[in-house]
Amino acid sequence: MSSTPTIPTIDTDILILGSGGAGLFAALHAHQASPNLNITIAVKGLLGKCGCTRMVQGGYNVALAEGDSVERHFMDTIEGGKWLSDQDLAWTLVSKAVERIHELENELGCFFDRNPDGTVHQKAFAGQTFDRTVHKGDLTGIEIINRLAEQVWSRGINRLEEHRAIELIHSKDGKSLAGVLMLNMQTGQFVLVRAKAVLLATGGGPTMYKYHTPSGDKSCDGLAMALRAGLTLRDMEMVQFHPTGLLAGPGTRMTGTVLEEGLRGAGGYLLNGNKERFMGNYDPRNERATRDIVSRSINSEIRAGRATPNGGVYIQMSHLGPENVRKQFKGMVERCADSGFDLANDLVEVVPTAHYMMGGLVFKKDCSTELPGLFAAGEDTGGVHGANRLGGNGVANSTVFGGIAGDAMAHWVATQQLSECNMDEVMASIQEHEAPLKQLPGDIESIRDALAECMWDDVGISRTRESLLRASQTLKQLGSQLKQMGVGDIQREYSNTWQDWMNLQNLILVSQAVTQAAIARENSRGAHYRDDFPEPGSLEDSYYTAVNFNNEELKIENRPVQFTMIKPGQTILVEAYHF
Repeated sequence: MSSTPTIPTIDTDILILGSGGAGLFAALHAHQASPNLNITIAVKGLLGKCGCTRMVQGGYNVALAEGDSVERHFMDTIEGGKWLSDQDLAWTLVSKAVERIHELENELGCFFDRNPDGTVHQKAFAGQTFDRTVHKGDLTGIEIINRLAEQVWSRGINRLEEHRAIELIHSKDGKSLAGVLMLNMQTGQFVLVRAKAVLLATGGGPTMYKYHTPSGDKSCDGLAMALRAGLTLRDMEMVQFHPTGLLAGPGTRMTGTVLEEGLRGAGGYLLNGNKERFMGNYDPRNERATRDIVSRSINSEIRAGRATPNGGVYIQMSHLGPENVRKQFKGMVERCADSGFDLANDLVEVVPTAHYMMGGLVFKKDCSTELPGLFAAGEDTGGVHGANRLGGNGVANSTVFGGIAGDAMAHWVATQQLSECNMDEVMASIQEHEAPLKQLPGDIESIRDALAECMWDDVGISRTRESLLRASQTLKQLGSQLKQMGVGDIQREYSNTWQDWMNLQNLILVSQAVTQAAIARENSRGAHYRDDFPEPGSLEDSYYTAVNFNNEELKIENRPVQFTMIKPGQTILVEAYHF
């Protein structure tokens, strides 16, 4: 095509999409494996200042202490995930986490909290049989990202900051990935990046829900691009709701901000609007039950009319001693104070908030995917957590598989050449994403609000076939409205309105995948709860949902879970447990 030469093109050996724990670890490992590689990190915001890893409060699960074991961590992960996890991936997570935490401390300079005897302090997190969560107060993510970013900067690794990934571009023969179409948000111009290997590590981020924890720039870009590229996603119905998002009242974006799980792990109480402790009515573990159970229990109290004035429940910490709370949870106390609440002394209203997507791209232990040249790590991937992620397993997932991806990509590119991109795909994507600039502006915010209400009300903590079918129709209508709605002939540089349009396009597509997978699963497992199918179904016959997007239509297939290490009802290496 005659217009193709006008697109600026960048060539690199490895292109990493995302600068969270997965992306930065991948860059460092690839550089260590082959220092002469040309490595480029592309990030929607600024490296070190954006992404979800930086927002991690709680900590990092790893079997370090006497009495704990990798096998025990593995079983907690499998049972917490309701037997839907890919067991090889789960084992990689828990076994490599031990290596990775030492790497974080001894090689990268992270400093985690210590016991009086100098050993690493590990705190309690819900859903686990051992206190194994390593942390830096309640600001663990900042510690990890600051150290990783420093190491990346010191190595002179290339950065494309304020560049958003638009489309995965196949090679001209369609057999592999050749590059990624990017948008330079500073100039509003498209850039084509050719690469021998690409890492998808943009993070998930269920910001399509009314209450959510990730930053607003998270819009499931990686998952949407993977769907449009014909790749398979799994477990998309499994959206985790964190039980305790700050409920700051109407009209504020602070609502949904996480109050970390360590509060409940340390002995915090949940009280309903009548100021009654209620978790014992739902689970013998009380407030330390898994996130799915606690979220549903809170939701049940709200639906039963026992909500707080703003429609949530209370968290109480004062019985643990205000000074102790201020010392142990400095970040949380300050966050609440910024919103006008006193966590150490008073009750604080909380509500379940969309937090994490267990579902994502199907990938292998070496982080490769079904598309040669494309690798994936972190929240863009599925299969590690099954139906429910344990708190503290998220940042472990990102760093473990990010490092593996870096090693694998360095090995892969040693035998690869840059491929010619399919320019028809490039031009088609540019045309689609420039379309709103040529259409009259509309009320994009109304679509955003309708999407949030639809997903919260009909594809939320509790679901039915009726609600899911209603959501399916609403999402189709919203998608159609968005395509007919433009942003006008506006300035392309730093255009928030144009970015919002693209964010919504991706969020609606991924919301449709979540909804269709939820319709297909007619049982209740982990984060997916059907009021009309409350039973979990046979564990021995467990299956996961696989989603593909072809010819503008989503197709769902149920695939059997492979029990490669342990089957339901069996025990594994019992002698390795030290209860």
